[in-house]
Formats: sequence, C-alpha cells, structure tokens
Amino acid sequence: ETMSRIHDALKRAEQERAASTGTHVEPAFDQPEFREQVARENMPSLQPTMAPTMQPIPTATMPTMTSALNYETLVARCPQVEWTPDPKTMLFFTEDDRRMGAEEFRTLRSRLYQIREKMPLKRLLVTSALPKEGKSFVAANLGQVMVRQQGRRALVIDADLRNPGMHRHFGAPQTPGLTEYLLGECDEFATLQRGPMENLFFMPAGRIAGSAPELLSNGRLKLLLQRVEPLFDWIIIDSSPVIPVSDATLVAKVCEGILMVVRSNVTPADMARRAREEFPDKLLLGVVLNGAPAGQLSQSKYYYGEAVATNA
Repeated sequence: ETMSRIHDALKRAEQERAASTGTHVEPAFDQPEFREQVARENMPSLQPTMAPTMQPIPTATMPTMTSALNYETLVARCPQVEWTPDPKTMLFFTEDDRRMGAEEFRTLRSRLYQIREKMPLKRLLVTSALPKEGKSFVAANLGQVMVRQQGRRALVIDADLRNPGMHRHFGAPQTPGLTEYLLGECDEFATLQRGPMENLFFMPAGRIAGSAPELLSNGRLKLLLQRVEPLFDWIIIDSSPVIPVSDATLVAKVCEGILMVVRSNVTPADMARRAREEFPDKLLLGVVLNGAPAGQLSQSKYYYGEAVATNA
C-alpha cells in the first residue's frame, strides 16, 4: 500500500511538470533503478510484518529427538517402582556375593568388556532356541551385575511380547511397557521403571501383543534405542525364543551382539544349531550354558549353576 501511494504521487508530479514545460520526460518511477531504490528505502517499515515468515528458524532452536532426553530428565520423570525381586532367581539384590552363579555372571561381564575393546557393543540381545531355557534369568542378572560396577548404568528390556516373564523375576508391573511404546500410546518416560537397585532401569513387555512381528519392525524400537542409548552403558534385550517365532531375528537387527542361552541336558543339539543359523556370525558372541551340574562346569565357556531358571 505504501509503495502504491508513492508511485501515484510521483506519477502525478511527473505529469504536471511535463505539462508546464511542454516537454516529454521519461517517468523516473518507471525506471528499474528508481523502483529498487524506493523498495530499499521503504524496506525497514515493512520488515516487522515480514520477518516472521521470511527469517529461518535458527538451527540451535530446532527440536531434535534427543534434545530433551538426558539422564537427569530420565531419573526425574521415570516412575520409582516398588519391586519385589524373586530371591530364588535374582542374584544381586542382596549383599550375599557368594550365591551360586554370581561369580559366573561376573566372569561373563568381564568377557563382554573384553569383546567391547575390539568392537562396538552396547545393545545386547539375549535369546534361546526354545522356551524355558533361562534367557530371561540370564538377561535380568546380567543387567544387575553390570550396575554393580560403580557408575555403570544398564537398561533391561523385555521384548518377548508373546510370553513376557521378566517382570515376574523383578517383581515389577508388566504394564505399561514396550508394547504400549511401539503402539505410540506412551513415551519412554512412562514405560521405563526404576527399582531399588541404583542405575538399573527396566522396560517390561507391556500387554501381550498378537501382532508382535509387525510391532517390532515398525521402526519405533530402533527409535527407542537411539533415544536412550546415550544414557546407558549397556542395553540388554530379552526376546522370544528363536525356533517357534521370528521375533528374535527382528530384534537382532537393532543389536550389536547376541548371547544364545541353552539349557544343560535339555536343549536338543539340532535345535541349538538351527537357532544359531538364524543370526550372522559377526553378531553371535557366545553361548551361555544354563543349569549345568557342577561336574559339567569345566566343559563350558560360560556356565551357570543356578538350576531354578525355568521361565523363558
């Protein structure tokens, strides 16, 4: 509007001057140089209304997926839950360091750190060929032994969406959990739990899902791990057994290493071989022999004498 008024006034002035002198004058306001000058001189008065749509948003203020997620925020927003750990299967919630199996978990922890010196290793999948081999027992105790080292933080995730059981080991609520997160019903703050052990966090499986493969492959599991990975030293994921369903192979795609649990004198050798073939060689870190009698301990690379781990 301002430009239009200036244009009209100048046009009338030029016409009046031409009429009084009887000469033809090239209208200055039609010359490109004049129009550019007028635009420059009037730009300051127009800028306040144009700035909000013309100026780009500074990169520093753009929202990012991890900008609001730090450890202090996590501790403040994650619910403190009253767990009642199963004393028969959870080895590190008491001060008794001489419990059967405790030292073997420390050995496994040391070997995992040795592997980490040679390759990136933070997201660890714990699975088995068949149900009832003790994978949840191994995953839960591995998370506990990791945080026994001062300053170390661990997140244990129950990704067995068909037959979740880890919440029973911890004595923790089953919901909300991973299913609810994958469905987009809640964020990670609502699904992560803090229990009595410092620096140990737990995400239960949530309600049982009939569409587990679709949920595990919809991209939100990868997003979850990307968001929380900077906050933890270890992320230990328990999955469904390998042979009956495909869920473990889907979870393995977002992990950096796999531990296969086999139960001594129970797991058929051909089933263990079939399960092992489902994963790339570079991901398979080793085999945990669970429930081995004392006489067999020297024959296994990783071994656990705790024979009460019966939940898959």
